Amino acid sequence: MGNPAPVRIAATADLHMRPAVAGKFRSDFLRLGTHAEMLLLAGDLTDGGTEYEAELLCAELVDIAVPVIAVLGNHDHDGGCTDLITGMLTDIGVQVLEGDSTIRTIRGHRIGIAGVMGGSGGFPTHPGDPENGTDEHRALMRRGTVDAHRLHHALTALHTPTRIALTHFSPTTETLTGEAPSIYPGLGCEALGEAIDTAAATLALHGHAHSGTEYGHTTGNVPVRNVSYPVLRRAYALYDLDTTAFGD
Repeated sequence: MGNPAPVRIAATADLHMRPAVAGKFRSDFLRLGTHAEMLLLAGDLTDGGTEYEAELLCAELVDIAVPVIAVLGNHDHDGGCTDLITGMLTDIGVQVLEGDSTIRTIRGHRIGIAGVMGGSGGFPTHPGDPENGTDEHRALMRRGTVDAHRLHHALTALHTPTRIALTHFSPTTETLTGEAPSIYPGLGCEALGEAIDTAAATLALHGHAHSGTEYGHTTGNVPVRNVSYPVLRRAYALYDLDTTAFGD
């Protein structure tokens, strides 16, 4: 049995790194070692998915004192450089998940994280149409259900006492409150929430909804946190994982 104190994780998303915000998060990230034991990044880490923006991102994240795990967001795909961005992040020690998972042991407690970008697709009360709109819109609509399947597989492959689902798109409408309901279908999909529920995840983290709400739950009552920087209005949020429930 490890140290019974809660494991504290930090999480953020939608940094949208570009010259105008270069250096904005660096001092807070350098202090992470005194506040948290892991940093999770929920996508849109760059503003347009360019190599230069990825360089700025890496300058913010290099030599952080805690493990860093990320998924990419839709803006990180804009420049067609996702492999390059992933490689640059990997080179500085950031693990980028894309339909897979990782296990980190902190003070004797094994924590599993499964990650996908996710996509649109809508919710029962706010359905989306995968056949209308631009090519990009249709691709994102279709990706929601595809990535939900990948997320479920990655979560169920984790044989750990706690499992965190890390996505860019939202698995619930609860954390979209504040956004215009007309755009809910573009901000996430019910299928992601179903994957999280059926895999019995412990916690779900996402970004993407800049005007949404931090706290919510899936239909199955799994806690969901929207960690988009515009929502948090701070470099990252801190959450405690109750190790007494881990059963290690």
